Amino acid sequence: MPSEVTPTSARKDEHLQINLEEDVGSTRQTGFDDIQLPHEALPDLSLSQLDSRIHFLGKDLDAPMLISSMTGGTARAEQINRRLAAAAQAARIAMAVGSQRAALENPELAAGFHLRDIAPDIPLYANLGAVQLNYGFGVDHCRAAVDMLEADALILHLNPLQEALQPEGETDFSGLEKKIEAVCSALSVPVIAKEVGWGISAKTAGRLLACGITAIDVAGAGGTSWSQVEMHRAASDEHAYSASLFRDWGISTLHAVTQVNRAYPDVPLIASGGLRHGLDLAKTLALGAHMGGFAGVMLKAAAASTEDVLNLIQRIIRELRISMFACGCGSIEELRSLHPKVSP
Repeated sequence: MPSEVTPTSARKDEHLQINLEEDVGSTRQTGFDDIQLPHEALPDLSLSQLDSRIHFLGKDLDAPMLISSMTGGTARAEQINRRLAAAAQAARIAMAVGSQRAALENPELAAGFHLRDIAPDIPLYANLGAVQLNYGFGVDHCRAAVDMLEADALILHLNPLQEALQPEGETDFSGLEKKIEAVCSALSVPVIAKEVGWGISAKTAGRLLACGITAIDVAGAGGTSWSQVEMHRAASDEHAYSASLFRDWGISTLHAVTQVNRAYPDVPLIASGGLRHGLDLAKTLALGAHMGGFAGVMLKAAAASTEDVLNLIQRIIRELRISMFACGCGSIEELRSLHPKVSP
């Protein structure tokens, strides 16, 4: 029997289709093009001996890369997630799934998040919308999401603007800090706070860290614009126009990373939002991020095949290593110590 299509899973299918077929990129620049890494003409290094490995949230990875949260809770999303997970396992990088809300509402969809058979030992991060804590979800739901994935951490994503633009949006974000604190206290795995593409400021990061959040994914502006996604879903021209106004909204990835790292240099920091290649990844790491997240480019590759995803990951890592070599940095920690200037 086919799984029942819930309103949540139907919306996820729409989101997936729109991301694959429409132009939903933000017009806001990530800021990466304003960063010039220092060139070293005489690196005392061998390219083949560079160390791109990291230790993040208790796990070893071969590269500072995360396949960022994208999709879940539909049959097509299951295929995409399994391709992403297989490629992540082969490359030994981390992967986060999209929101598991649909699978918690309809347990028949949970199989789409059973990825440990193909990704047995890489970090997998579960995912729920933080606002769901104001709409009937609690600690037990968060624990169930972690158990469903056999996850190493839980992402609580923050998407107030997207919810405000959805006709079915859930827009009561009041009082969430106490509920996030309860989740952080109760779970046995780290909790990561993540925006969905409009950035997290240093001030907001401080509030989240006070709740017990372990790591921050700034998910800045410059990549997928979920206001554009909602524009394509709008039921009327009026609502589509309103959504279109926010295409360049948000804190750029560069400024979000810089702000949060400057204020909280010891906090595990993920930079996502518009990363395109290994040079972008190198720049975010040089600004102080511990890891870079890729979403849109991975989704398009996964729609084709596992091999396409793995080829993309390997290309990004190769570009990262070339960037390190050209800067004279033999390790990720050396790269993170560069602190390059940003062009005005």
